[in-house]
Amino acid sequence: MDLSNDEIRRYSRHLLLPEVGLAGQKKLRAASVLCIGAGGLGSPVAMYLAAAGVGRLGLVDFDVVEFSNLQRQLLHGTPDVGRPKTESARATLMRLNPEVEVVRHDLRLTRANALEVLRGYDIVVDGTDNFATRYLANDACVLLRKPNVYGSIFRWEGQASVFAPHLGGPCYRCLYPEPPPPGMVPSCAEGGVLGVLPGIVGCLQATEVLKLILGRGTTLLGRLLLFNALEARFKELKVRRDPACPVCGENPTLTELIDYDQFCGVRGGPNAGANTHEAAVQEMKRALDDPSLGVVVVDVREPPEWDLASVPGARQIPLSVLAERAGELDPDRAYLVVCGTGTRSLRAVELLQARGFKLVKNVRGGLAAWAAEVDPAFPLW
Repeated sequence: MDLSNDEIRRYSRHLLLPEVGLAGQKKLRAASVLCIGAGGLGSPVAMYLAAAGVGRLGLVDFDVVEFSNLQRQLLHGTPDVGRPKTESARATLMRLNPEVEVVRHDLRLTRANALEVLRGYDIVVDGTDNFATRYLANDACVLLRKPNVYGSIFRWEGQASVFAPHLGGPCYRCLYPEPPPPGMVPSCAEGGVLGVLPGIVGCLQATEVLKLILGRGTTLLGRLLLFNALEARFKELKVRRDPACPVCGENPTLTELIDYDQFCGVRGGPNAGANTHEAAVQEMKRALDDPSLGVVVVDVREPPEWDLASVPGARQIPLSVLAERAGELDPDRAYLVVCGTGTRSLRAVELLQARGFKLVKNVRGGLAAWAAEVDPAFPLW
């Protein structure tokens, strides 16, 4: 089917490129791409793919827009706060290019639905912000023989690649066979991120998608592109397919999707892990209100987080230096350890227990639970 006059006007700068032309623009119109995540990386990816005329865009996200998103997630604006991200994103994309079909997937990607959701698309873009979904997306793409255009960001640094064993390249597991221990790598909510960084990395991902659709140029298949915004430097690493990879190797042992929360050490629901080594935020409040109990609250967040907001009476020792400063604490005293959500504090508890601390507990849910259940005025970001 030929392009309409409106399409010719809209995509005229593409049509002038020898590598695109009329045939290439038709390929873009016939293509389908799934963006996992409608946040920092998903925003530039989806916006540029829609503007480029990719015919069908799928958006996977189960979150709502928050004020803290607006610094970098350009699919959403201030009036969208509280709105489902896929709804806000679709409205933005339809204003940008009403010729594109935008499909909302308002769900959390799981082992139960991933194959069904991914199967209907030609290319998958990984814009996730957690390791469990990242490994899930990778494994599903390998099993379905779909290219996985990967990107990740943290603070001032980002990376991008293309994983596609069926095209002769590696998969994500070839690069990272095992996830880091829970809490070892802070999330953007814990460590921060430069607002423009996902724009840069997301544009790289969108570029890779367009090249894959057009069959032009040299993609990042077999290469990991690293970007340091603070130094304005790019670095490239070769990534080879691992013959022993459990999902794409010569003798794969992973032939179906697994429990990725368990694989990544993620604890489930609000009552999961409620045991003798955990305490509710109400217990933390009692300890702060009544010093005679002899329980010390230790906040293991990093200094910038502490400077933004702290709980009066808590003592700050960042997790990053806790191993060095553990000698400042008395192994015979009782401690409650808290962080933003309860993940880093859990690692702190494990570290202290390994050093002989027996009366130490993790504050379940962290300061997010504190704000929800004890002090609604406590600021979250």
